[in-house]
Amino acid sequence: MTSKKTIKSAFESMMFVWGEPLDVRVAAELFNINWKDAYDYFIELKEEYEQEGRGLQIRETNKNFQFVTNADNVEYIERLCTPVKEKRLTQQALEVLAIIAYKQPVTKGEIESIRGIKCDRVIEGLTKKDLIVEVGRSNGIGRPILYGTTDSFLRHFGFTTIKELPDIEDIAGAMNLDDLEEIVETGQLAIEF
Repeated sequence: MTSKKTIKSAFESMMFVWGEPLDVRVAAELFNINWKDAYDYFIELKEEYEQEGRGLQIRETNKNFQFVTNADNVEYIERLCTPVKEKRLTQQALEVLAIIAYKQPVTKGEIESIRGIKCDRVIEGLTKKDLIVEVGRSNGIGRPILYGTTDSFLRHFGFTTIKELPDIEDIAGAMNLDDLEEIVETGQLAIEF
């Protein structure tokens, strides 16, 4: 016969893994013991957790038992589980992303000539965020890398295909950001990280 200590230990493990309330009759059947004995073991476990003031407690509902967090710890749990403030793309990142989206495939040199400023770091950041990707090499001198947008870009901005991008006649002219800001403000190109 299995010892009471072993059964209680197994009940703890079972509640932890099961996640849902564990029916005392199901637990009793696993050990081939009377459900009333199993119920008493669960009650003992519940009382032990309460007496020790543990971070986890055992809750009973209609002869079902489940681990729950100690109500005294709600403040700490809320702080842990509160979503981290999402970082928005910088103005520079939005500019580079817009150029790539509208002119793809495009080289870093072409992006820099439109913006008039280097964009190594911005391209690196957009790549890490999986918004752009290398799509090949240009046939030009030095065979520079060509960049394009990713499926992740489409998902974040709510597009099914790149053809759904709003029309911007002159991407270089948009760099004064009037058009781009309007697109972002209207939610057509809203993204947060």
